[in-house]
Amino acid sequence: MVEHGIFYWNELMTRDTEKARAFYGKSIGWTFAEMPMDGGSTYIVANLGDKHVGGMFLMEGPHFDGVPEHWMSYIAVDNVDERLELAVAHGGEVLRPPFDVEGIGRIAILKDAGGAVMGWMTPAEMTG
Repeated sequence: MVEHGIFYWNELMTRDTEKARAFYGKSIGWTFAEMPMDGGSTYIVANLGDKHVGGMFLMEGPHFDGVPEHWMSYIAVDNVDERLELAVAHGGEVLRPPFDVEGIGRIAILKDAGGAVMGWMTPAEMTG
């Protein structure tokens, strides 16, 4: 069972997934698997042996203009909707309201009171 409040997932936000795959594959030894997403895009899961260790997301579109490539962290929370209410009450800002990814969980993107951006998610395994 996943614990509430831990860093749960990390995802590379990149404009060049092939370059990133080559870098992390050759320097760390990761292998990669592709996962189709809604809208026709592809999410890339990084693996070390048979363990999922992170993901890669292609930054496309005008909403990513001016955003540098970066690693995005996700924190597991017991109920993302309720926790977002608490975050906003304490100075946080919701950047992307909660959305569901089948088999993965419920995710939201937010800024903390100081402006740091992260994802909060209730992994599917926490609710099942």
